[in-house]
Order: sequence, then C-alpha cells, then structure tokens
Amino acid sequence: MDIAANLNSVRQRIALACARSGRDAGSVMLVTVSKGHPAEVVCAAAELGLEVFGENRVQEGRAKMGQCPGRLHWHLIGHLQSNKCRDAVHFFEMIQSVDSLALAREINKWAEKSAKTMPVLLEVNVAGESSKFGYAPEKVLSELKELNGLPKIEVHGLMTVAPFVSEAEKVRPVFARLRQLKAQCEELQGAPLAHLSMGMSGDFEVAVEEGATMIRLGSAILGPRASPRAKGPTENGFDSRDISG
Repeated sequence: MDIAANLNSVRQRIALACARSGRDAGSVMLVTVSKGHPAEVVCAAAELGLEVFGENRVQEGRAKMGQCPGRLHWHLIGHLQSNKCRDAVHFFEMIQSVDSLALAREINKWAEKSAKTMPVLLEVNVAGESSKFGYAPEKVLSELKELNGLPKIEVHGLMTVAPFVSEAEKVRPVFARLRQLKAQCEELQGAPLAHLSMGMSGDFEVAVEEGATMIRLGSAILGPRASPRAKGPTENGFDSRDISG
C-alpha cells in the first residue's frame, strides 16, 4: 500500500472540498485511524508528516504508543467503557467519544486524580441508529450545562458517525444536523466550540463541505487493516458500532 500516494490524494480531495465550501484547507485536521494497523505502519505514516492518530480501543492504542515517535498525538475515537477511563485519561490527549454524563463524570474523576484537564468531544447519534453509541441531540442540549460544570473536562465540540451508505451524499443531512447542533450548543453556553469531528473514508468530502474540522480516515490512507474487526453486528463487513475510517 502506497501511503504517500494515498495521503496526497486525500489532501487534494480535502482542498477541493474546502474550495467548494469557501474554507481554508488548513481548517481541517486529519485524524489518521490506526486501529488494526501495527506500529510500523503508524511510524511510516508519521514519516510522511502525519501527527494525529485515532484508536478505537484503549489497550491497542496503549500498546502502540511506546513503539511510535513521542511527538505523535493520540485521540480515543471508539466507545469508552467506564472501567477504561483511568487509562484513557492517562494515555490519550483527547477523548472523542463521550456519550453520557455518567461517562463524563468518570473521566473527570480520573482527570482530577491525574491533575490533568481532559479535552473531549461529545459523540452524538444524529441518525438515531440503535446499533450505534452516542447522545440523542436533545440530550446534549439538556446536559450541556452539567458537562461544562465538570472542572477537569473541557468540551471542545461534537462528533458523530454517519450511517454507512453507498452514496456519501445521502448522509449530508446528518452532518448538517451536527453543525446546527453545535451552533445551538454555542448559543446555550455563550462561547464557541472548536470542533466538529465527522466524516470517514467514504464520506469525508461531504463532511468537510458541511463544516467538519476533524475527519477520521483509516483505509483511505493506510489501506486495509491487518487485524480482523471485533465481533459485533455488521453492515457490508463494517461493524455498525465501529468508529473507524
């Protein structure tokens, strides 16, 4: 797999999507999803200038970090169980998948113990899919004040995983709704939110056009994963709860 060629293609596509929507290509952060890829693949990608990597599972990410350059930034993008919060807080720079107030409180507890402030994104199940994790949009609004009241949590924005579809254009309403929800959150709290994490390998151009500031790409850059996906319900080979790229 030619990672350099893939990366060049992705960057060109990001630039074109930004041009279509009147945005600066520099406003989009590329999070390379390294789930299922060994550390040597991450190192090869890092040599090409990629710096932000996303892992779905705490244990897998933790195992790779020590084998990769220390300058890399690691985001947890997969579902987080409360019993993994301690390690998630310790090893990751951002948790993109906060899907309940209870989980946020647990993260806050371990951040306090670690004397660390934890940047997070709130995962929103915009499409209301029963197979996916995430806040219902209205619950984000009702719990935002309490989330912002947690002293060691910093809510930096929202994240979503769109339904898997054959045509990316079909999920544009999902991305547009998350952008609108971000605006509602900003109005409620009286302050801006920095990030919208949305868009994966099959739909990232539409996500960029709808305002994504982070896109999570795995296969579009690193190619097919070396390890099998976890057990779970599947859609065309994709675990419907998997926050991969």
